[in-house]
Amino acid sequence: MNTFLATVFAALTVDPWIFGFSAVTVAVTVWMGFRSAKASKTASDYFVAGRAVSVGWNASAISGEYLSAASFMGIAGMVMAAGYDALWYPVCYACGYLFLLLFIAGPLRRFGAYTIPDFAEGRFDSPLFRKIAVCFVLFIGFFYTMPQMKGAGVTLAYIFPGLPYWAGVVLVGAVITLNVALGGMKGITLVQAFQYWAKMFAISVPIFVLMLVFGPYWKHLEANQAPGEVPAVERQVEVERRPLVEKAPKDEVWIAPFGPLTTKAAKAAGMTAEESRPYSLLYTYSLIIALVCGTAGLPHILVRFYTNPDGIAAKKTTMWVMILIGIFYVFPPVFGVLGRNLMPELYTGLSGIKGTDQVVLKLPTLLSEKYGILGSILSGITCAGAFAAFMSTFSGLLVSMTGALAHDVYGRMLKPTATPEERMRMFKFAAVLIGAIAIGLGTLVEPLEINFMVGQAFAIAAASYFPLLFMSVWWRGMTMKGAATGMLSGGLLALTAATLTNASTLALDKGPMGKLFAPFAPLNDFWKAHPLLRILCEQPAIWTVPLAITLMVVVSKLTSSQVPGDIRMKMLVLHAPEKLGLKNEYIQEHHH
Repeated sequence: MNTFLATVFAALTVDPWIFGFSAVTVAVTVWMGFRSAKASKTASDYFVAGRAVSVGWNASAISGEYLSAASFMGIAGMVMAAGYDALWYPVCYACGYLFLLLFIAGPLRRFGAYTIPDFAEGRFDSPLFRKIAVCFVLFIGFFYTMPQMKGAGVTLAYIFPGLPYWAGVVLVGAVITLNVALGGMKGITLVQAFQYWAKMFAISVPIFVLMLVFGPYWKHLEANQAPGEVPAVERQVEVERRPLVEKAPKDEVWIAPFGPLTTKAAKAAGMTAEESRPYSLLYTYSLIIALVCGTAGLPHILVRFYTNPDGIAAKKTTMWVMILIGIFYVFPPVFGVLGRNLMPELYTGLSGIKGTDQVVLKLPTLLSEKYGILGSILSGITCAGAFAAFMSTFSGLLVSMTGALAHDVYGRMLKPTATPEERMRMFKFAAVLIGAIAIGLGTLVEPLEINFMVGQAFAIAAASYFPLLFMSVWWRGMTMKGAATGMLSGGLLALTAATLTNASTLALDKGPMGKLFAPFAPLNDFWKAHPLLRILCEQPAIWTVPLAITLMVVVSKLTSSQVPGDIRMKMLVLHAPEKLGLKNEYIQEHHH
């Protein structure tokens, strides 16, 4: 009771601007969801938005879906905490779309499926393969919802000081679940397109105001001192810099290409800077592979290409997505740099709500000292952006996982005779079920870093869906057995490796999570003694992606007699220009 009262009292001290902007974002999201729910009438509307989304809308919606809590809050927090090391995240997040554009988007759309498991079954004529593909949609989806839920918990705890972390997770999770259950893909497309522009506004406007008041970005960068350089004061750097706290990384570490992020494992093993270099390089390469290939293998992004009318529109959409998210990613690192100089006290907190992950939300409040409510207004705007970030990504994930359950598991495996109406009903039921599981998982991950978890979800996608799609689209010799062996081995090994490192990190937590994951605590001593194994488990893409591809090639060669008989026609459908009229929608709705 006392904690409840304390929460109520703390809630009374909420900044009205911050509360107001966040409430408006949530209200507009729910309103748009309700409104477009009325327009969602057929199963095709629910699963692929009637295949009628234009390039502009779809590019905004994909960008809105892709820019998650990790992009909005996590990158700034990570750049502030780890320095130049963390810049690989924004660069590779944007680069992944180049792979999609060049190799996957067009052919995938031309095949005309509803979901990626549809494609998997259609390409290999194998209902069994659909089941395997569905499992990975769920693995990747749930892994990726955890950081979004963490973002929700962190932001709500910031807006309502004293509110427990789990309450934010439950509240936001429930709102999104309702939205998805009501409107399906068609409803969510409009919401996500709006949310991209809301996020863009929320991250760019405060940073321009901050730079106007506290000095431009490059001046803040100059304030860091490289080894052998004269101190910033003597160089007459024109920006004000607050003294760094003890826990903050030193300047020379922060601006080094191998900073605290990639040298963590080697440092824990007590190695010198020189000795740890190969390990850092390995970590960096593995991270790059995970982020670039993972983008091209995320089921909730891939499924959006089915909402385009044809393959040409799918390619144009990808190009616009690269431009839109490329512009967005300029801003979070600037927040990180300014945060280091202006709010070093954030380093003293633990990771998450008390640490650097909140720099985007908190930095604008500095303006309050000079300009009164301006700081609160800008902080309110960034909070609204954060809401838009985890709401749009979570809805996308929920739609893709729900689609896999309602369309693939129910409509194709359990009851193939189900009418479109029955599948729509199942869509709503599955949305509620998956939303509830995602909320449950989200309450567990408070001690983990947002971006770190996202990196691992990408690694799993990179080792499972990316090899499957890339090879199925471009190699006619691939057999179902080859594809399944590669995807299962790569994906499951990446999933196990990532889960082990997360469980051992959670075991270090001093709160309830530490007790829950205590059996994994001895792993931490093992990691200390074997830094190489730790890196390979923490960032598994560097060995799981080549392993998956090699297995696909070897097993396909061994079973080459089982290549589908109509493979020439399928390859033609995947690659021939639409003008030739070969396009044949793999899934077609029959209206009665």
